[in-house]
Amino acid sequence: MRGSHLYVHLPFCAHRCGYCDFVTAVGREDQHSAYVDALLRELDEERRHLGDEVDTIFLGGGTPTFTALPELVRLLNELPPAREVTVEANPETVTPEVARALRTAGVTRVSLGAQTFQPHLLATLERGATPADVKRAFAHLRDAGFDNVSLDLIYGIPGQTPAHLAADLAQALALGPEHISAYELEAKPGTRFTIAHGTELEQQAEQMEDYFERVVATLTDAGYRWYETANFCRDGKRAEHNLGYWLGHEYLGIGVGAVSTLGLERRRNTAKLARYLRGEYDRELELLDDETRARERVMLGLRLDEPLPLAGIRHALDPAGLARVAQLGLAEHDDETLALTPRGRFLGGAVTAELLN
Repeated sequence: MRGSHLYVHLPFCAHRCGYCDFVTAVGREDQHSAYVDALLRELDEERRHLGDEVDTIFLGGGTPTFTALPELVRLLNELPPAREVTVEANPETVTPEVARALRTAGVTRVSLGAQTFQPHLLATLERGATPADVKRAFAHLRDAGFDNVSLDLIYGIPGQTPAHLAADLAQALALGPEHISAYELEAKPGTRFTIAHGTELEQQAEQMEDYFERVVATLTDAGYRWYETANFCRDGKRAEHNLGYWLGHEYLGIGVGAVSTLGLERRRNTAKLARYLRGEYDRELELLDDETRARERVMLGLRLDEPLPLAGIRHALDPAGLARVAQLGLAEHDDETLALTPRGRFLGGAVTAELLN
């Protein structure tokens, strides 16, 4: 089977934030060139899994823009052409030179990790950027010609209040990005972040529903389309790469810790950088049966604001559960499609769980 989406993992960061559970490597400047060599080797070995034309490419991390710029540009120049090429960036790493280099290398979209505009909350998250860095980075991207910029925001941060969230949303809207992702903070149990902020995280959990509703109301009132549970766009500029995931498309992932879903198989590369550099992928394999694929298609598809086609996946639904959520006004369906109502979308995962067999 062939996918039309390519994910490239660049693990290098200046610092590992306490809440992060991605595969990262701090510093390692002496390994950036060797890592790009390893990525290109894996891409050459796995290129058969991509279609003749690649729809989207996403460079995630880590902090892709922390990778040495000559190596990042070399990588971008060797990747296949694609309609959408996204690079994640931390604001403090975006200089005029970086912004111009990304644009020249064919990047069409940048996802900027603002997280919050409140200095004390940035310190809680252990982020290296200041609010001024976010605004400067955004201006550099605009000056370089980018007309598709996304801002990431986080809510539920220890110490955050509704007023802080309102201020974050107002400052994000003032910049005028084409896309905003607003995520609930998820800190894994046992991490140093949850150990340090456990009590505050429990308090914030009680406010999440309110925060979520504030985010949706503020952004939709400002003219953004709430097209996915945590994502908003204007001018039709959805995150096409992520949309491929939500629509159940196949994709190839390369890099340390990268995940691929190809046909009936999901695989994950080794999370050990030294082994990956030697070409030892040690892939964990998961076979995806029809039931698993159908359930995933329902769970991901119902995150979107468009009806979910039921052809081939109806068996994953519980008829009694479907009748209950429809009677409660949480979902609408006919013989061919299923969609959550606005009220159902706010309840999200709970409604989906009720629907599944």
